[in-house]
Parts: sequence; C-alpha cells; structure tokens
Amino acid sequence: MTEPRILVVEDDEAIRTALVTKLEMEGYRVEFASDGELARQSLERRIPDLVLLDIMLPELDGISLLKWLRRRERDLPVLILSAKGREEQKVEGLRAGADDYLAKPFGLEEMIARIEALLRRASPQDITQKVGDLEIDLGAERVVRSGEVIDLSNLEWRLLSFFLGKPGTPHSRERIQGAVWDDPDSSDTRAVDYHVMNLRKKIEPDPAKPTLIVTRHGRGYEWPAS
Repeated sequence: MTEPRILVVEDDEAIRTALVTKLEMEGYRVEFASDGELARQSLERRIPDLVLLDIMLPELDGISLLKWLRRRERDLPVLILSAKGREEQKVEGLRAGADDYLAKPFGLEEMIARIEALLRRASPQDITQKVGDLEIDLGAERVVRSGEVIDLSNLEWRLLSFFLGKPGTPHSRERIQGAVWDDPDSSDTRAVDYHVMNLRKKIEPDPAKPTLIVTRHGRGYEWPAS
C-alpha cells in the first residue's frame, strides 16, 4: 500500500526540517512549502492526503489558506501546528476548517499520533475483520465472540480501532494517548496501561498471556501483524 502524502506548510526552516525528517522516518511521502502562497500553488497542482499547517505564514496566512482550501476540498484532513495556543485562537482555526490543532511546542510522537488518527478517520476501512475467534465490525462498532457481543466503552473501542489501524508497530503510551484520548493532557500516560488492561480482559482469550495486544518492553504496545 502506498504511504500517504503529507504537505508541510511551515516558514521556520529548523522546524520544517525537523517535521519533514520525522515524517519521512515514519514512512510518509512529504512535500513542503515555506509560505502560504507556495502552499496554495502546491495544492492547486496536487491534493495530498493530509496538510500540516502553520498559522503565521508570509505571503498568505494559514487561516486564509485554510478557508480557501475548504472551498475546494471539504474532507482533506488538516492539522494546524501553531505557536498561537490560546483557546480563542484554537477555536478560530477549528472554525476555519481545521480537523485538529497542536500548539507549539509539541512532541513529535504526539504529532504522529494525531496524523494517524486523522488519516484513519479519512480512509475507508474493511467493514468486518476476523481476528482469531473475534469478529470486529468497524462500521457498526461491534465486537462478537462465538455469537456473544462484547460490550466496549467508547474509549476502549477507539483504543481497539487504533491498534487495528497499524498492526505490527509498537506504540508508546504517549502516541496512544495522543491518538485516542479526547484531551491527551487530562491524565497521566499510565492511564493507557489501565485501559489496555481492561480491553485485554474483554478480548484476549487469556488476558494473563495476551496475544492480541502484546507488550514490547521499552517500546510500547503492539497489535501483531497477521
């Protein structure tokens, strides 16, 4: 499968280089623009799978660029990365059409987790997956074992969907929390351990010896690739 293409719109060269380097390390195809007008021209030539957008840009500011983009592309995922972190500034960006907002400074792992979550929402998924004796219906948000429906909380379902979206990759607590929690800063990352434990109790054949959500010591949790 071809990895998603991401357009990075950032005028600070050091930040832009760090973002591009991290995204390429994660396997994404990356294009970049150093000002809003160059980004607009790039978007006219080719629509990427996701846009990372700074707000304070020369030539054409990020909010104006975003409003222009939304008139052309309603569903393209846009993640704002901005030094403007006050609530009213976040609200302005979200109302202009952003799907998510990260205030600088931010962790690169959290950024990757947010990107994964946005791409997962934007991409069609197989309706039903069979994993061992589990039948997972992504469309209906239902998990069944031997005809019995397993009751998952909303957070447990998002956690399960996160693991299914990228099998074979260990995920740190920080990355999981950034992708799954509505407010990643509202609780300690140890809360991830608690909810993983609860999810294991519900879906693992033997929660004491997990085979679906396995621990990779020093690296995080992983849903093994089939």
